[in-house]
Amino acid sequence: MNAPLPGSAGPGTAPAVGIAAMLGRPYRNLRLEWSSDLRLLRARLAVRPIQCYSLAALRELQLMLDDIAANPGQVRHFVLSSDVPKVFNFGGDLSLFVLLVRAGDVQSLQLYGRKCVDLVWWMENAAELGIHTTALVQGDTLGGGLESVLPFHKVIFERSAQAGFPEVLFNLFPGMGAWDFTIRKAGYAVASEMVLSGRLYSAEEMHTRRIVDVVAEDGEGEKVLDAVLREVDPRHRGTLAALRTRRMAAPVRYEDLIAIVEQWAQSALELTDRDLRLMERLARAQARKVGGADEGAVEELKRMELEHAWGDRRSGADRRAVSLTDRRQAPREPQP
Repeated sequence: MNAPLPGSAGPGTAPAVGIAAMLGRPYRNLRLEWSSDLRLLRARLAVRPIQCYSLAALRELQLMLDDIAANPGQVRHFVLSSDVPKVFNFGGDLSLFVLLVRAGDVQSLQLYGRKCVDLVWWMENAAELGIHTTALVQGDTLGGGLESVLPFHKVIFERSAQAGFPEVLFNLFPGMGAWDFTIRKAGYAVASEMVLSGRLYSAEEMHTRRIVDVVAEDGEGEKVLDAVLREVDPRHRGTLAALRTRRMAAPVRYEDLIAIVEQWAQSALELTDRDLRLMERLARAQARKVGGADEGAVEELKRMELEHAWGDRRSGADRRAVSLTDRRQAPREPQP
């Protein structure tokens, strides 16, 4: 399998040319800011009704990253943060997962996983594009939210922020880079502890385990971010050259990430009703924390996002898999 090269816009989407065009896109889940003195592009993520990596949010993030790659030399620094107080990212879209598992729709689970892998793979390759990346985490980040910051060159946590991989609590595992990137940053023992325990870690504990580079006091994250960027900027070329060689010394392979996604999707189909009810309760709690929406509205939103993600690549007959009916125990149709 060939890894995708950063900079290929999605089908039918022409890349924006120039910073003004990049900033002018009508995003619903992103707010972009530009700082010309550092050639810094900052993305603030705010996803409703749940601050997670929904399919809609993933699409906008990938479009923004494709725009950056299509304008070489324009962006030197990229920063990702959250516009939701006390929450960086809850990670995987649990409401969508429940729908897809109950429908037995392994293809859509794999589609979702590949989109997440493409996001972390872009960050993994950012140094090749001449871009230094920094994640500023000022609130809780769970599962896929934590996975998404692992490939960043610098990770800053405010002191009250917590993070972890809770998936094992509902009999799943983090499938979009947790093992590979945690092993590279902190070693096999730390990766095993974090993935298999399901517990939350404080910012200081994450720093001790070398997952987090800098811990800022609460409310001081912006000041620390500016200091980190201005420290890196005069050594930008040398820093990126060193980071590129680090990738050579400790490579993460796209093919391995995709293989884990496929295993994750198959494992998701084995979740029990108890596991799914726990995921639903977590999703409702997450929605309440950021303002929320009623359950029916969330469900319909996930259906629409899934249809948009597939586009014309599946027939109408295939799309019936998004039904709420639990099809996991239904007889499987013979494969052609």
